[in-house]
Amino acid sequence: MRNTRNIKNNEVSERRGAAADAKAALLKAYREAKEAAAPMLEAKQAEQIAVAEARRARQAERDAQKREEKLRLEAEAAQREAELEAAANAEEDARKAAEKNRIARVVEDEAARKAERDRRYANRKARQG
Repeated sequence: MRNTRNIKNNEVSERRGAAADAKAALLKAYREAKEAAAPMLEAKQAEQIAVAEARRARQAERDAQKREEKLRLEAEAAQREAELEAAANAEEDARKAAEKNRIARVVEDEAARKAERDRRYANRKARQG
């Protein structure tokens, strides 16, 4: 019986040793792969940083364009408002000028009627007198 027990222990010990050796081999392979990939990883990280910088630059450019567009639209709106106000003022001035002309014509017509009436009155008095 001692023999079988010893044989089992040897088999377990061998399996444990083989598992430890396999684990060590995997760890070694992982470390070697990691070291081999380090330059590629650094290059990839540098590329990602460059892409991120380019993205930020494009975003900043878009933001600047949006600000410029907003300022341009505000300027156009202010210009349109100024033009509308100028047109309204011109219309108001024209209306006032027309009103003054109408009043002047009414006064002139009234003066002409009075002059005609005075002339007729003077003619009548001249005929009577």
